[in-house]
Amino acid sequence: MRLIIDTDAGVDDAQAIIMALTYPGVTVEAITTVTGNVHVTQVTPNVLTILDLIGCDVPVYQGADQPLLPGFWEPENRVHGNDGLGNLPNRVPSRRSVEPESAAVALVRLANEAPGEFTLIALGPMTNVALACRLDPAFPQKIKRFVFMGGTISAFGNTKHVTAEFNVHCDPEAAYMVLHAFPASTMLSWETTVQHPFPWEQYEELAAINTPVGRFFRDTTAPSVKFLKGFRQLRGFLLPDPLAMALTLNPGVIEASDKHFVTVELQGLQTRGQTVVDYLGLLGQPPNVHVVTQVKVDQIYQMYLDMLS
Repeated sequence: MRLIIDTDAGVDDAQAIIMALTYPGVTVEAITTVTGNVHVTQVTPNVLTILDLIGCDVPVYQGADQPLLPGFWEPENRVHGNDGLGNLPNRVPSRRSVEPESAAVALVRLANEAPGEFTLIALGPMTNVALACRLDPAFPQKIKRFVFMGGTISAFGNTKHVTAEFNVHCDPEAAYMVLHAFPASTMLSWETTVQHPFPWEQYEELAAINTPVGRFFRDTTAPSVKFLKGFRQLRGFLLPDPLAMALTLNPGVIEASDKHFVTVELQGLQTRGQTVVDYLGLLGQPPNVHVVTQVKVDQIYQMYLDMLS
């Protein structure tokens, strides 16, 4: 698998990126960065820190510093800390350099150099991907598979627009453009994330793994664990981006899914950024999203053991 990762490099993004970098048979050929969990000027150093940790050389392209419509974005410091990596202690600045090409331009170039070869996964707001679709309208047809973590499938959101999920809420116009541009996408929603946590006992087992990657996992997740335990509705350690990455690397972890037409609400006073799923086909549009609803968490837990050990 030839993989491109588009990320806003928060705590769960870091786990997903490590999973990809350490998974057999996968080559991460580019990482593009975007403002989301934190500003892109912090996201990019986070990616370089992860590459230092794993010891991998991957080209990194910095991307959009704000949504398509500026003025709506706010960082998610409660979960990701001020630096996006859980206020990671004793952090050494990376000596790695970033590619001079911007993310959207790099996405288009890579797709044109190897049409039909790349799997693209979006772990944050889809601003870079939307810009790539505008730079080259044929870009979606040149991507082998597109997976994204984001959106809601039953209006159970996690933002001030309570039916919207964070990644889509950050840039609804970008998500709208991307979903309407790609003939087929695979979606890992917020509700599927909430329904498939690691029990806290399993999280503690993972956090006790005494390797460099294991200690990084423990240190970066500390703020998010404290935050998640404050919600009675959440039954364990949530894995939004890692679930999306796991089903990208190994589609066999998908236990249940269906195909529907999905679009994005752009105008609602309380619902802006909600992904709207046409379950009954009432809009008369062909299905454009493979909506994953159940995954095999035991297999994903084994993937965590492998990558942290």
